[in-house]
Amino acid sequence: MLNREEALNIYKKRNAYLKGHFKLSSGLHSEYYLQSALVLQYPHDAWQLCSSVAEHFRGMKIDVVVAPAMGGILVSYDVARALGNSIRSIFAERVDGKLTLRRGFNISEDDNVLIVEDVVTTGKSVKETIDLVKRYSEHIVGVGALVDRGGSFNTNSIDYFALIKLDITNYEPDDCPLCKRGIPLEKPGSRFIKR
Repeated sequence: MLNREEALNIYKKRNAYLKGHFKLSSGLHSEYYLQSALVLQYPHDAWQLCSSVAEHFRGMKIDVVVAPAMGGILVSYDVARALGNSIRSIFAERVDGKLTLRRGFNISEDDNVLIVEDVVTTGKSVKETIDLVKRYSEHIVGVGALVDRGGSFNTNSIDYFALIKLDITNYEPDDCPLCKRGIPLEKPGSRFIKR
């Protein structure tokens, strides 16, 4: 299992820990952005990171791993693969702005579900995924993430594990010092990709 520094060094090695002026999926602004797609394009790196997240949940009864699309799809796949042969990997995607299960994916009321994500800031996508899963099953065993940027995310009573925990300052758009300095704003996230 990778420790925090080893995992963060993979992001740095792949130039996926970016500095600039970014609009996050949450709408907040930040000087730093973690572009997991640049890391996950390398199967060995993806396996090291995701199997390390899976290690935290090993020994728990898990039937299905689910993630919000897009960023969590590969995370779900490799976490499920690391956990064992009989565990399914599925993802939720947005239809008319709302997360839903498509493509014949399903969760039964008896399924034990692990929710995963690549990067968590406020946890909006994870919370939406929790709400979606609860329409099918009340058995959510945990939430795992590659990176927690240090936002306001709280799972209350659900076991939560992030491989990399950071304390990155995020700004409301009206109070963003990067905007005030005229630094161009980039939006590399995927929440509002049209299908």
